[in-house]
Amino acid sequence: MTLSDSGPATESSTLALDDGDIYLCQDGPRDAPALLLIHGSASSARSWDPLVPLLTGSHHVIRIDLLGHGLSGKPSDSSYAIPDQARRIGMALDRLGVEHAIVAGHSSGGYSATALAEQRPDLVTALALINTGPSLNAFIAPTSAAIDPAQWPPTDEQLREFASTGFSRVGYQIPQELLDEVRAMTYHTLIATMQGSTGYLEQRSLPDRLTVLGKPLLVIFGEDDRRWRSSSAADYRAVPGAKVELLPGLGHSPLLEDPPRTAALLLAFTASHAVRAD
Repeated sequence: MTLSDSGPATESSTLALDDGDIYLCQDGPRDAPALLLIHGSASSARSWDPLVPLLTGSHHVIRIDLLGHGLSGKPSDSSYAIPDQARRIGMALDRLGVEHAIVAGHSSGGYSATALAEQRPDLVTALALINTGPSLNAFIAPTSAAIDPAQWPPTDEQLREFASTGFSRVGYQIPQELLDEVRAMTYHTLIATMQGSTGYLEQRSLPDRLTVLGKPLLVIFGEDDRRWRSSSAADYRAVPGAKVELLPGLGHSPLLEDPPRTAALLLAFTASHAVRAD
C-alpha cells in the first residue's frame, strides 16, 4: 500500500518560528471553512494523505508537521511539551491568516488540538479526536521491546514491529512512506514527543479539559484499537454534547484503514460547525 497522491496539487511551505522550522501544506479552496489536521506521535502530515481528497470539496484543509516530525525542524534544544506544540500551531495559523478552524487530531495529535483550544478558544470552533486516549488509565502497554537508541536509525523490520499496534490487524501493510517518516526523526525527538504526551495526560485527563472548554466535540474510535482501550471512548461522554462514534473492524488508525468511513463522520460533524473564511 502507498499513500494517495491523487487530487489537486498540494501547496506546501516552511515557516521559520522562533524555536524551529514548521512545515505545513494546504489543499482545497482557501475561502472554504478551515479544517486543520494534526498527526500523532512518530507520524507526520502524510498520514492524512488518503483522507484529504475526501475533505477538500468543502474545506480548506491544512496539515502540519509538528516540531520533531516529518519535514519540520528537529532541534535538540527546543521543548516538545504539548502546550509548546500547540503554541507553534497557533502561530502557523496566524501566519496563514486563518481566524477560525475546526481542528482534528489523530492519537496524540488530539492533545495538541485540545491544548490549542485551551490557548486559543477564539481560533478553534470545534474539535474532532480520532483514537485519542482520554487518560493514562486507558493505555495498553506494548508487548514488544522498545527500540534501542544504539540501533537508531531502525530497520524496516524494527519499525514495522514498533508501528504494528497502530492498526487493527496483524500483517497490515504499513505504508513505506510512514516508516521512512519515523526513521527521519532523531531518537531524542521520538522520545521527547512521547514524553510530552504523557506529561499532558498526567496533569489532567482530556474529558476534564474538554468539559471546561465547552467546544463541540466529535470522538471517533476504532473498536479494535491495540494502543488504547476502545471502551475508554465512553469517558468522553462526560463532556456535554460530545458525539462518540465507535468503528467496528478498525483499529488505532481509521484514517488509514478506512478513509471513506472516517471522512463521512468528519464531514457530517464539520457541516454543523464550520465557519467560512471572510
